[in-house]
Amino acid sequence: MTPGQPYLPRGAERLHSAFSPPKNWRSELKIWWREVDRVLLGLIGLLMVCGLFAVAAGSPASAARLSTAEVTLSPLRFFWMHAAFLALGVGVMLGISMLPQKTVRQGGILLGAVMIVLLLLVPVIGSEVNGAKRWINLGIRFQPSEFLKPAFAIMLAWILSWRLRDPTMPVMALAGILTGLVALLLMLQPNFGDAVLFAGVFVIAVFLSGLPLQLLAWLGGFGLLLVSAAYIFYDNARHRIDSFLGGGTAFDQVDLAERALLGGGWTGTGMRLGTEKMRLPEAHTDYVFSVIGEEFGLVACAVIVVLFLAIILRVLSRLMDEENLFTILAATGLTALFGGQAFINILVNLQLFPSKGMTLPLVSYGGSSTVAICLTVGALLAITRRNPFLQRERFDWRALLPKGRAR
Repeated sequence: MTPGQPYLPRGAERLHSAFSPPKNWRSELKIWWREVDRVLLGLIGLLMVCGLFAVAAGSPASAARLSTAEVTLSPLRFFWMHAAFLALGVGVMLGISMLPQKTVRQGGILLGAVMIVLLLLVPVIGSEVNGAKRWINLGIRFQPSEFLKPAFAIMLAWILSWRLRDPTMPVMALAGILTGLVALLLMLQPNFGDAVLFAGVFVIAVFLSGLPLQLLAWLGGFGLLLVSAAYIFYDNARHRIDSFLGGGTAFDQVDLAERALLGGGWTGTGMRLGTEKMRLPEAHTDYVFSVIGEEFGLVACAVIVVLFLAIILRVLSRLMDEENLFTILAATGLTALFGGQAFINILVNLQLFPSKGMTLPLVSYGGSSTVAICLTVGALLAITRRNPFLQRERFDWRALLPKGRAR
């Protein structure tokens, strides 16, 4: 090229410059805003706002209960702590949601491996609280099982999606081994509630991946056998089930929760005017749904339930025309974890399920578990991102099914 001649890029260079957008945060943010499910993001944000009001209502009861003659806790102590953890969680959620699906998958696998190692270490170096050794203290105390939840759903989807590459691979056996290992480690803590939740996600994932109905029936029977064995040989499960079936007394936490839930009627007593909540042992965490019922009324409880249902249905509707098996399995697993934990907590408050010690996602105070839940929904937002200008073919479920089931 002479000084007087203009530079003309070669074909490959012109193609690269035409299809490679500038890499800066503004363009990346525009792409994210275009691809993310804004309806789902709005529903999650609305649930977070409801959680702030709920923890503000339950915080005075827990602060009064935990205060001593030497130390008096501020009535809004847990509210401000929840707001701080939620702010951190929102940052984590938005950051994860901007990552490519491949990065989320790789990060989930790595996170899952680290959390399984920490679960192995919990019996040795874990911290014990209320008779259960579930926490690891690495400067900040947290439960490895909480951060394992989103990673487990991603790992399970990754393993089961191998079936499309090679139908002869023993993906069901590998997924079962992973689930069994996690369940065993959880029951040693003891943490029977989370073990049941992980098992439920496994059943949903293997069903969606094409497990024959006959094998699914055998799997259900095996699950009932394990629950029966847990009742006979596992004290934690037996005590919770016996307490549920035997009915409560006036001093049981489930009975106190029912009184608080129904104490406000349809419209509630008003913000911070409830009295039944003052006797609840975990007013800001496990039984915050009952606090909502007392101070904001049963109508507010119905709104919370509708929000969780709307989030679940929104994700499922977005997956109806999805063509990638990993995306379907990962998004469904993450939704099952999120929704399953929510409705277990609600059913416990309604005395329709044995007490499990689970928080209400994005509504209860949870400390580091709030960050873990935000990580879960961030991964869900990232996995369900899609280019609105690309047309998709509906996923062919029949191709996964054995010939006997496809007809």
